[in-house]
Amino acid sequence: MKNKQHRELAVCGFEAVKALADMHPERIQRLFFTQENARFFGSTCKMLAAARKIYRCVESPEELEKLSQSVHHQGVVAMIDEPTIPILDFSALRGWFANKERILVLDRVGNANNLGAIVRSAAFFGIRKVVIGADDAQAQITTSAYRVAEGGMEHVEMWRAPSAAWIVQGSARKMVRIGADHRASRTLADLGSLSDPELGLMIVMGNEEFGLSPEVTESCDHLVRIPGSGAIESLNVAQAATLFLYGISLL
Repeated sequence: MKNKQHRELAVCGFEAVKALADMHPERIQRLFFTQENARFFGSTCKMLAAARKIYRCVESPEELEKLSQSVHHQGVVAMIDEPTIPILDFSALRGWFANKERILVLDRVGNANNLGAIVRSAAFFGIRKVVIGADDAQAQITTSAYRVAEGGMEHVEMWRAPSAAWIVQGSARKMVRIGADHRASRTLADLGSLSDPELGLMIVMGNEEFGLSPEVTESCDHLVRIPGSGAIESLNVAQAATLFLYGISLL
């Protein structure tokens, strides 16, 4: 939940808050937890006390539900300043080209839970850069995205581009641009032959309902599908992203 008056975001879920407390405790403005979870946040409470920030053991889980607007708080809620996603420009992009980065681009993925699940998978497979577009259809970092990411938000850099098409088109001949498309002739088994060790690698995942936008589809170097039995047309975008990320982790 976002507190618009104070521009705060509630981070809930044990793994999400624990990762935040371990890696970026300075971002926590207020911390609330149940008695059962108090022992896990002792050092964080000492830091908050030194910074004269609020922390408190709540009397009932209902207080945490009210703070986070979620029954899935798992006994702890941290309030942080509303995250600001840095704007990606060509200067930063040129650095990625030089370092032959492997990045994940989301083209109007609209569900915050899917965004969180994708970030979790990116962190698990060591993909450090995830780019989202500025489109209204694109999900943003929310309480539910943080929770579903299970701590992944602390291991992944989120960047915002004007659109997915902007970064795909701007990376021509600098990265191998692979779009996920269930109608493609190429499959995940072809990732190795499609990649180039002299270039970075970009995986682009599309919208849950419509897939990749026409501009992105036309600009990708290759389109790749996940082969299945044919009983179901396609996977959920978060499931599909996990398989693509696993595939490139093997390269």
